[in-house]
Amino acid sequence: MIPIVTPAEMAKIDAAAPEGTDVLVSRAGAAVAIEARRMMGGTYGRRVLVAAGKGNNGADGRVAATALERWGVRCRIVMPTEALELVAAANAAPGASAPWDLVIDAAYGTGLRGSWGADRPPPVPVLAADIPSGIDALTGEDYDCWPATSTITFGAFKPGLLLHPGAAAAGEVQLAPIGLDTSGATSWLVTDADADAALRGPEPTAHKWRRAVRVIAGSPQMRGAGHLVCAAAQQAGAGMVVISSPGLRAADVARPAEAVARDLRPGNWAEASLEGIERFDAAVIGPGIGTDPTASAQIARFISECPVPLVVDADALSAVGDHPECLGARTAPTVLTPHDGEFARLTGGPPAADRFDAVRQAAGALGVIVLLKGPTTLVSVPPSESGSSTVLAVTSGTERLATAGSGDVLSGVIAAVLSGEVAGLDLDNISTGVAAAAHWHGRTASIATVGGVTGSMPLLASAQVDLLEAARAELTDASADRKRP
Repeated sequence: MIPIVTPAEMAKIDAAAPEGTDVLVSRAGAAVAIEARRMMGGTYGRRVLVAAGKGNNGADGRVAATALERWGVRCRIVMPTEALELVAAANAAPGASAPWDLVIDAAYGTGLRGSWGADRPPPVPVLAADIPSGIDALTGEDYDCWPATSTITFGAFKPGLLLHPGAAAAGEVQLAPIGLDTSGATSWLVTDADADAALRGPEPTAHKWRRAVRVIAGSPQMRGAGHLVCAAAQQAGAGMVVISSPGLRAADVARPAEAVARDLRPGNWAEASLEGIERFDAAVIGPGIGTDPTASAQIARFISECPVPLVVDADALSAVGDHPECLGARTAPTVLTPHDGEFARLTGGPPAADRFDAVRQAAGALGVIVLLKGPTTLVSVPPSESGSSTVLAVTSGTERLATAGSGDVLSGVIAAVLSGEVAGLDLDNISTGVAAAAHWHGRTASIATVGGVTGSMPLLASAQVDLLEAARAELTDASADRKRP
């Protein structure tokens, strides 16, 4: 996994480095120069404008310029205010050829929280050193920056490179390991190889009840929700899936042909849904059930009495908001999967701008694993006895997944992953599996489907289910490529 640290944490890491600042700046500047050369497709005769501030970020830019000049690049190093003036002049002459091939943003980096006047981008590609100046390194808020084509960040990712709008402004982000010890990071970015390692296949002695998932989802008004959960769980490895939809007879429950349905009549249905629950390895409750008081009370009872790993999603999250005591009764691992609106109902307010801290605080307050959905999905466990808790970030998904039913698919995938062997695992390892499930689901958005070209239109939830197998294969291929010498 790739470490993620806040600006305050990075300052402590810098201070503890065995090498001096000059050595670290030299390595950082060299990494910027190498990326600049790649972006320009060469060096001789190329022209680069370097916006270099007074701090270490500016020093990185000046070292990069020195290296580029040795390679034949004509560099102009200026202070940030002059860089803004030069860019404004270049933008005022749209018909003229650009005066540079590249602009290096080493103006302020993580040292700025606020605007520096970069309201109009240069007419050429921008390479940012560490983070685009004007992007809050903690929250990703944009106080006016030059959007970068590429960003070289040093030692570890910063949250602002992963949280939007900062993630979009950073372009392609690459990590330059410059000799800093980031092993103590408490936040990590999940990669394809990480997800592949965490996703376990069935053992040789597996049978259909070895990875059994119980689904309580759907209703007369929302039949499709349960179908999507079941289909996703089956495609993600569940051997047996049994579904009940409150208010529907078994014959009327929407489900894949391979899933089994059981009656769940209106009223006191929690007791019936818990019959034989010990035979299952994981469960899902919530999608499409409804939020009326009767349903809410029944959901809360199921949550409190269900003895197996449980995914709590959609309408069940509203029930937790109404009956928070139901979580305290649980002994098996529990995963809540809110989007921002559901997060507000659970915690009393929307996620703070520092989403990493927000999900960490929610996991601690609720005492369960919390998966906060978004363009960057965050997974946190409650604090350990030492007071620390890990947050895992997932960035594999795209806006293509912003379709109805996408969350139902994710819940099914998580449940299937939880139905693997989790007995004896600590919450950190379980949360790694949850994050791997989210990463796997997110990768369906980037599968090449027609003529080897990845689609750009919204991806229907049913199509996401169909692409899970191909996405899983791509994770395995990426992991194998990483291991090859």
